[in-house]
Amino acid sequence: MNIEKGFKFIDLFCGIGGFHQAMTDLGGECVYACDIDADCRKTYERNYGIVPDGDITKVDAKDIPPHDVLCGGFPCQAFSKAGKRLGFADETKGTLFFDICRILKYHQPRYALLENVRNLATHDHGNTWKVIHDSLVELGYNVIDEPVIFSPHYIGVPQHRERVFIMCVRKDVGELPEFYFDINKIPQCSVEDILLNDNEIPNLDKYKLTVDQIEWIDNWNVFIQNIKCDKLPGFPVWADCLCPFEENPYYETFNEQPKWLQNFVVKNNELWNNNKDFLATWLPKARKNKLFFGAKAKLEWQAGNGNNPNIWDNIMQIRPSGLRVKSGTYFPALVAITQTSIVGKRKRFITPRECARLQSFPDSFEYDSKESQAYKQFGNSINVGLVNFFARFMFGDKELREKYSKSNKF
Repeated sequence: MNIEKGFKFIDLFCGIGGFHQAMTDLGGECVYACDIDADCRKTYERNYGIVPDGDITKVDAKDIPPHDVLCGGFPCQAFSKAGKRLGFADETKGTLFFDICRILKYHQPRYALLENVRNLATHDHGNTWKVIHDSLVELGYNVIDEPVIFSPHYIGVPQHRERVFIMCVRKDVGELPEFYFDINKIPQCSVEDILLNDNEIPNLDKYKLTVDQIEWIDNWNVFIQNIKCDKLPGFPVWADCLCPFEENPYYETFNEQPKWLQNFVVKNNELWNNNKDFLATWLPKARKNKLFFGAKAKLEWQAGNGNNPNIWDNIMQIRPSGLRVKSGTYFPALVAITQTSIVGKRKRFITPRECARLQSFPDSFEYDSKESQAYKQFGNSINVGLVNFFARFMFGDKELREKYSKSNKF
């Protein structure tokens, strides 16, 4: 690679240290970190012995040590799509990306690796991406023209979590080839790769589903195994709308509802009309379960249409929109709230340690002792494996560039 061991890096918006973990694994030394979240700063200090600064907007660039690599998973606020066209300082002002730009301008590190949510690629009809790209180029960096969208499951980590990665190589340091990945050649993943054996989990009972939760999910299992339709519903199933149309809770206000809601109501009504006998028996039984109300009386089946579907073969999340069921191949993206995934085959929620593994942190990583904070912090974190992957590509790793450079593919 075109960077020596012992290179210096800074970790902006550091969270719990996903960038730090990857960069130190590549031989780097962290010389500065910052994050606005006090709990994240404590976790970072506990693991890496560095006390991060708080608000980056209050830090003068000259007070940040010299460095070779700037890292940052920056929050994305609104960008100007018009402005006065005065360059990055005009169009990014008021955003935290501006703070990245002012530090890059002052220190001119050889590299910068940035990450953001997938929506960054299309936000404001592509104008946000254009401002970011053009600002970095104006500062003297080679940046790939199109946003690179990538997920841990593309490299075999069983989590679907698409994010935008922005690699920046200072123009006098070297070129940055166009990145290419064949979406049809995703390696196989298995959730078993990150799961602990149940006998390895202290206080296992607190992660297990309760009797009522198992009964509630069993009721939905009976539903998907007995419903008659061409294919299992891809639309949200709302138990309250499985009834004659005139008994529907939206009957009197149907014409006032948005089109998407009208569409769901109509489809649920069609499901009722085609399965009246079964649903007339199933619904009263399901409603005897004390959990079967509100969001838990809704189902989002996203696990395909195989023969003899079994809900317990899949991964589940209890969401405000209902019980979401996805194929057991990989986990949905960790989120910064306690919508913790349920492993159907284990009939339990995943643990914080398993969340750490989904973000490619080593088992030596010490997460927050308050589990709600730990789940939140892992949900907000960047995946360590992907930082390592894109840093190596950015640094000029021959093997990665041969495999993922567009010019080599075509």
